[in-house]
Amino acid sequence: MKTQQLKSQLLGTSLLFLLGCGLITSQETNDGWETMFNGNDLDGWTTKVHHYEVGDNYADTFRAEDDMVKVRYDKYEGEFNNRYSHLYYDKPFSDFHFTVQYRFLGELYRGAPDYTILNSGVMFHSQDPKTMLKEQDWPISVEIQFLAGVEEGVERPTGNMCSPGTDVVFEGKIDPRHCIKSTSDTYYGDQWVTAELVVYHDSLVKHIINGKTVLEYTKPQIGGGVANGYDPRMKEDGKLLTEGFIALQSEGQPIDFKNIKIRNLKGCTDPKATNYKEYYEVSDLKACSYN
Repeated sequence: MKTQQLKSQLLGTSLLFLLGCGLITSQETNDGWETMFNGNDLDGWTTKVHHYEVGDNYADTFRAEDDMVKVRYDKYEGEFNNRYSHLYYDKPFSDFHFTVQYRFLGELYRGAPDYTILNSGVMFHSQDPKTMLKEQDWPISVEIQFLAGVEEGVERPTGNMCSPGTDVVFEGKIDPRHCIKSTSDTYYGDQWVTAELVVYHDSLVKHIINGKTVLEYTKPQIGGGVANGYDPRMKEDGKLLTEGFIALQSEGQPIDFKNIKIRNLKGCTDPKATNYKEYYEVSDLKACSYN
């Protein structure tokens, strides 16, 4: 009798545990956030390193370790030689809320340009890496740039906008600058910083650092310079960027990325539909399903 009672109690406890796990999983699913990095390997991501073919993760530049994506250069040989690298998530997005935590550490690799010290970022609305040529240095994309303070007391904001092969409209007109500074604080050392992007196709873009909106602009589009070695067919100046790929950047400075997540903001906004989600902000009524 006691044995049977113990079995029943254990069974009940197990069911409660499973139900609890189910509830947690359901909440994680229902809030729309998708974990982009599985914590174990780089499955679902594609590397492009300048001077190398798509998919060649030269010298193990990007590594999945300790539940983070790490950028390292200890296996590099010779000078840096402009081996700018990007790790692309294999799924494009149009309207989304993206979040990541990053921290700088270590020393700038020898031969990397001085401006790349404590410098990295995330590219978005990027061209497909499969369309990049071997000698293309930067993807045609928009970047949320990450910087850290180099000299105490000298401002060096993070969450800036940079535009390789693109333009944006800032304060009502196309801004000729390659990079536009944000209003963020300056962060020093190896502290973790949370960066977010809220992007509405070819309309509004918001940069958020540690919960504070630090930059807004509109109408990201192909144009401008900086990107080199690209296929001319990929650069249709004036073409608005409505979607694209997201990529973590490597410029010669070791950096860690973690908690890489995204939430799609476009979908069925009709509450009567079976696939309605209250977090959708951009309506796609063609996607609605009804019983």
